[in-house]
Amino acid sequence: MFTKAFKHLKKDPVMNFLIEKYHDKISLDDYRSTNYALSLSNLIIDQQISFKAAITIKKRFAVIIKNLSHQEIIDLDNDKIQSIGISFRKVEYIKNVFSFFIENEKEFHHFDEEKMQKELITIKGIGKWTVEMFLMFELGKPDIFSKGDIALINSVKKNYKINVLKNTELDKLIKSWSPYNSTASLLLWKSIEEKVFFN
Repeated sequence: MFTKAFKHLKKDPVMNFLIEKYHDKISLDDYRSTNYALSLSNLIIDQQISFKAAITIKKRFAVIIKNLSHQEIIDLDNDKIQSIGISFRKVEYIKNVFSFFIENEKEFHHFDEEKMQKELITIKGIGKWTVEMFLMFELGKPDIFSKGDIALINSVKKNYKINVLKNTELDKLIKSWSPYNSTASLLLWKSIEEKVFFN
């Protein structure tokens, strides 16, 4: 799956190091599902909390919505969803997502990438980061890098020994990784998650 990406990225010593460490430990399948509303809801849960906490909460969420329709999820008591560790604001955002897909699901599947981005941004609670993660994980887009992802930025700083990362420096790296920024991102996330960095 990552053969072409690895071949391209190995030209970069940092990427080469991370590929040797994690070539068999990265995946784009964490969110992939035919249920776009659920994928986006899981991404909302991910926002601004630790990786491990998010996994626990997403498992609990899957249990309380099992076999429920979009409308039944919207009708769930907010307190019940909050009780598994989801903030009130995120509960509202998740319900916004399910409402959007009740109204737009059939059309959404036929949108091109640009149209999808424009439509998703209209949902309250869905920002640029969430859309980028959706494109990367749900739709498998190969060239996504999220400048708004703090873990990614911190990983770049640590691996490339840059204390103050300028936008021009980051753009240069993103351009060098293209068209495989999604794979580069997975490697950088794995690096910071495992606290293993290029020397």
